[in-house]
Amino acid sequence: MAPSAMPVEGFSHVEEEAIGRTAKRIKLKAAPIESDVEEGDAVTIPSHPLGIRPSGNAYTASHDIKTACGPFARIPDELLITLLEGLDAQELVRLGSTCKAFYAFTRLEELWRTLFIESPPDDFVWNGTWRSTYLRLPASYTSLVSCRNLFSDVLYRPFHCTYTPLEPYTTNIPSRNSIPRLSDLSPEEFSDSWTDKPFVLTTPVKQWPIYNHWTPSTLVAKYPDVKIRAEAVDWPLKVYTDYMNNSLDESPLYLFDRAFVEKLSIAVGRDTPDASYWPPTCFGEDLFSVLGDQRPDCRWMIMGPARSGSTFHKDPNATSAWNAVLTGRKYWLMFPSSPTTAPPPGVILSADASEITSPLSIAEYLLSFHALARRTPGCREAICHAGEVLHVPSGWFHLVVNLDESLALTQNFVPRRRLADVLGFLRDTGDQASGFKDEVTDPYGLFVERLGKEAPEVLEEGMRELKKRDGAKIVARSEKWEQLVKKDEEDGGGFSFGFGDDSDEEVP
Repeated sequence: MAPSAMPVEGFSHVEEEAIGRTAKRIKLKAAPIESDVEEGDAVTIPSHPLGIRPSGNAYTASHDIKTACGPFARIPDELLITLLEGLDAQELVRLGSTCKAFYAFTRLEELWRTLFIESPPDDFVWNGTWRSTYLRLPASYTSLVSCRNLFSDVLYRPFHCTYTPLEPYTTNIPSRNSIPRLSDLSPEEFSDSWTDKPFVLTTPVKQWPIYNHWTPSTLVAKYPDVKIRAEAVDWPLKVYTDYMNNSLDESPLYLFDRAFVEKLSIAVGRDTPDASYWPPTCFGEDLFSVLGDQRPDCRWMIMGPARSGSTFHKDPNATSAWNAVLTGRKYWLMFPSSPTTAPPPGVILSADASEITSPLSIAEYLLSFHALARRTPGCREAICHAGEVLHVPSGWFHLVVNLDESLALTQNFVPRRRLADVLGFLRDTGDQASGFKDEVTDPYGLFVERLGKEAPEVLEEGMRELKKRDGAKIVARSEKWEQLVKKDEEDGGGFSFGFGDDSDEEVP
C-alpha cells in the first residue's frame, strides 16, 4: 500500500462537509538556542520515529530524499508547510502517498490539529494523534514509513521540543529570582506590603473541602460527559482525559474553563453553605464584585498534562490574580512591567501594548531564551506545589508550565490598592477590555457608576491616585520634550520646524 496506509474514502466526516482552510499559521522559525543546561549534563533525545534529522545533517549526507519531490524540492521547508496549510484532508493524504518526503511533511501534527479544530466531528474517539483522530484511524492502523535521509528543522524541532526535559530549566532557581514563600498573610499585610509582589502561600488551599478530593481522575469519574473548554474545543471531560493521557503534542491542549462552577453545580465562598472552595482571605474584597452579573469572566478551572501551560501574557483588564494548585506542580517565570521597561526576552509587545506576542512554544522558549531571561533584572521564578497558591500582581508578564499532570483553580480580582491600575486601563484602553458581556459597551463608565454607589470613598481614593499618575505622565513628557529641544540646540542651533531643506519655494 502507498505510504499513507489508508484509503482516502476512510473518513466519513470529511466527505460530508467541506474542509475549512487553516486559520492559524504554524510556527516555523526557531530562535538561536542559548541553553541553561550545564556542560556535562546529559540530555538524551530519542530518534525521530520516521528517522528525520535536523537540517544540518544534510551537509555530510550522500543523499536527501526531498529531491524526489520534483520542483517542490527547491522550495524551503517553511514555505512548503505554508503551502500545505491550504490543503484539505483528502489532498494531504493523496500528496503524502506520492513519495517519502511528502509522506513526512503531510504528517506534521499541526496541520491536522488545525483541520480538526476548524471542522470537528460530532462524535469521535481520541486515537493518539490529531491525524489518526481526524481520519478515524485506530492506533493499530497507523503506519510508520522510514524517512531516513530527510533533513528538516521544521519537522524535527517539534519532536525535539516534545522530548526536551524541563528539569534543567525549572530547577536550580537563583536565590535572587526566587519568589517568596509564606504560610499565609492577613488582609492588612497583603494591602500594605504585597499587592505589587508575587508570592506563594502554603496554607489556605489545604483548608478547602475539595483539596485532596478533586483530582483529574475523580473529576472524570463523576463528570465524564460534562463538556469543558480546552482552548479552541469543547470536549466531554472523558475525551479530554483520554487526550491528556495519550498525546505527544509539543504544546498540549490546555483545559481552561470559565463556567466550571455552573457546569459542575458547586458552591463558592467561605460563607456559602456546602462551598467547595473560597478565595484566600488575605486578598480581601474583590472590587469587581460590585458589577454583579455584569462583571467580566473571573474564574477558571485549569487542567492539563505535563508540558502544557501558557506562554507569556498578562492577566486581563489590569486585574491581579491568584492560582491555586490542587494536584501536580507548576513552574512560573515572571517579570514586572512598566512604560519604561522592556518586555521579557523573546517577547514582542505592540506599540500600543494591546498585543503580546511570544512566537514560540513553551519548550522553544526555554531552549532559546530561558538562560537570558533568568539573568534579566526583575526575573522571578517559583515552583508551585499541590496545596499552594501563587499571587500574580496586576500587569506582570508570566509564563506557566505544568511539570506534572495538574489540576488548578484561578481567579482574577481587583484589590483596593490596585484600583487605579484597573480604572486607568478601562478608561484609556477600553477597546482592549475583555471578558465583559456584549451588552456592556462602556466598562469604565459602568465600573465607576457601580463603585460610586457601593463604595464612594474607595472610588475617590482610586481616582486621586489615577489623577496623580496622569500628572506624572505629563511631567515626564514635558521633561522629554525639553531634553529633545536642548539636544537639538547643542547639535546645531535653535530648534525650528521645517521640511528638511532651505528652499523658499511654495509647497503645492
